[in-house]
Amino acid sequence: MFTGIVEELGEVVAVEDLGDAARFRLRGPVVTEGAAHGDSIAVNGVCLTVVDTEGGEFTADVMAETLHRSSLGALTTGSRVNLERPMALGGRLGGHLVQGHVDGTGTIVERTPGEHWELVKVALPARLARYVVEKGSITVDGVSLTVVDAADDHFTISLIPTTLALTTLGIKQPGDPVNLEVDVLAKYVERLLGRGDKDADDLEETEATIEETAR
Repeated sequence: MFTGIVEELGEVVAVEDLGDAARFRLRGPVVTEGAAHGDSIAVNGVCLTVVDTEGGEFTADVMAETLHRSSLGALTTGSRVNLERPMALGGRLGGHLVQGHVDGTGTIVERTPGEHWELVKVALPARLARYVVEKGSITVDGVSLTVVDAADDHFTISLIPTTLALTTLGIKQPGDPVNLEVDVLAKYVERLLGRGDKDADDLEETEATIEETAR
């Protein structure tokens, strides 16, 4: 579990194409401190498992499903990436609950600079729009952000100087893809409400069957 508070702006050192998968070597002295085989590190909001670490770098294998659902497949040697270690139990939750399980990719549409901030418009898949609400939380390339406006095909976010300086969102340009993870609580609520409706229908059907049998 992560919080969406990026700890470090890392860099892709090498990418090995494995056909239906890929192996990444990434530089991140902060996030690799104390990291070991099997630990998790979020890369642009995608939870990856550490294979090995050495000299402030770590290796991670990325399977086909992850390459398909996220923008990691577009990374090349020299690409900058947002890095975050998992939250520690008992620590402060600075952002919101983030799983590192990307729901899909969006696209930067436009950037509008302000005096001390920047407004960014992001297009998103229609299937994700229902989970995005004004003043709600969303994770963009692993960064926990508050939604300014939400529409059927896009949303806007406001980026403060710290976010612009310390994450890849400061260098992303219109047309660039970004990884999106919506609030998992919204998905659970939707699922439970849908299941509740089905349970009620099943119960009514069962009661009707019992009554018919009793006759």
